Amino acid sequence: MISSNPQTARETIINSIENYYDKFLELLPRIALGILLVIAGVLIAQLITNIYKKRILKKAEDPLMASFLAQAIKIIFVLIAILLALQVAGLNGVATGILTAAGGAAIILGFAFQDIGKNFLAGIILAFNRPFNVNDTIMVSGLFGKVKALNFRYTHIKTFDGRDIYIPNSDVLTKPVENYTGDGYFRNDFVVGIGYEDDIEAAKQVIYDILNSNTNIVHNDAAHENFVIEDELAASTVNLKVFFWVKTMDYRKSSRVLRGEIIKEVKEALESKGFNMPADIKEIKLYGNEEDFPLRVRKDPKDLETE
Repeated sequence: MISSNPQTARETIINSIENYYDKFLELLPRIALGILLVIAGVLIAQLITNIYKKRILKKAEDPLMASFLAQAIKIIFVLIAILLALQVAGLNGVATGILTAAGGAAIILGFAFQDIGKNFLAGIILAFNRPFNVNDTIMVSGLFGKVKALNFRYTHIKTFDGRDIYIPNSDVLTKPVENYTGDGYFRNDFVVGIGYEDDIEAAKQVIYDILNSNTNIVHNDAAHENFVIEDELAASTVNLKVFFWVKTMDYRKSSRVLRGEIIKEVKEALESKGFNMPADIKEIKLYGNEEDFPLRVRKDPKDLETE
């Protein structure tokens, strides 16, 4: 029952405040120690992470896994430091409450932020089991680039035109991933057309000579054979398709740049050997009652001046 006497009520409030103040003063050193412990824990976590990155990350056979573990180690150390600080500050009940609340909040937030949770779990799975490594060239959902980093929520790739793309880990885990540099080999191809009157076997031999003389192309490997085939009888050309293997740890140079160089060499070699490389031939057809097609050839103005 609350006293109706104002004086008594005021004294009760003052006494309560003084009691809480006295308890706060008693706990203040422990709270300060707890704060220092949190700060020390964060600094130690950062120090350990930096040492891990400098000594282990550079030598790791799997840089993506090492980087992912570095992030996890830092977060774990910070959480341990916070829990220890609460214990030192005499806030055992708060620590227990935080852990209990965190469990309940995890369930609630799991429904509210399904995408974040899904990407986080996918990141953990990809850290231990994935179809690519750092600097591999991959394609996911039409996004093509070189893998730069694996984080808790996304995979970072760098496209060859300079864009940074961050793909949600859930997409990387559930959708097809094309790895162009997984085993270090990639097959290039292109089509070259020669005239119907040309010797096909002779043209193929010219192309084989170019492929065999290029040291950047894979040779003497039964699993990675270079070859040329008759691909199509087109409207004005016999199309030959050229296939050759390259090592693709540097996809841009070994695939795109080298392919252009080979195309240039093949074109120049065929022309120097007298092979025709005709453009598309167009037919003009007469319909209806037309008997001919009016055509007039104009002379060069220079020729007219000499006449």
